[in-house]
Amino acid sequence: MSVDLTTPIHRTEAPGIELPGRRGLPRRERRRLARQDRLAAHLAELHHIQLLLAEAATVVSNGWVQHGWFAVTDERGRARVVTAHDLRAVESRPVVGACLVGAVVHAAGGPPGVHTKLVQRALDLTRHTLHEHTRRPVHWCPSPPVRAAHVRDLTRWNDHPARTAGQVRALLEDAVCSAGIQAEGVRATR
Repeated sequence: MSVDLTTPIHRTEAPGIELPGRRGLPRRERRRLARQDRLAAHLAELHHIQLLLAEAATVVSNGWVQHGWFAVTDERGRARVVTAHDLRAVESRPVVGACLVGAVVHAAGGPPGVHTKLVQRALDLTRHTLHEHTRRPVHWCPSPPVRAAHVRDLTRWNDHPARTAGQVRALLEDAVCSAGIQAEGVRATR
């Protein structure tokens, strides 16, 4: 059977009716569907934040650091604290401990992931858990200087002389619960 490719194709539907898809829907319905998409994406993001923070709590359980981001083993097998100035050591050595912020970064794959949206939002939620009521909505997109101040705040909290690894782990576990509570709020708005 041969097909004549020179013959124009005629539409069989009535004029003004579009093929299935969102473009043919009324504006109100398109907005409703777009809102549903945003809420679903936010729920997925909160799920990933929960997983990341749970992994960060495990990192702290395995080894906790103050006054540095990570602890790595040196050539002799001894733990050495790594600061922001020598992060390259993390690339070639196993991480055996981390501070609060370092644990979140390490759980996300290490220093290359520090500026990812997932890490930034996980840190936003952790700070929110530390300072705000759990049911209050999280301010997800602070300006870069405010976000940097929040990270410094978490670092100071981690490095306080009376702080313990158990308190840091507990904060991360509480932040996992906070992500669940935030997800409940998103589901309620659906």
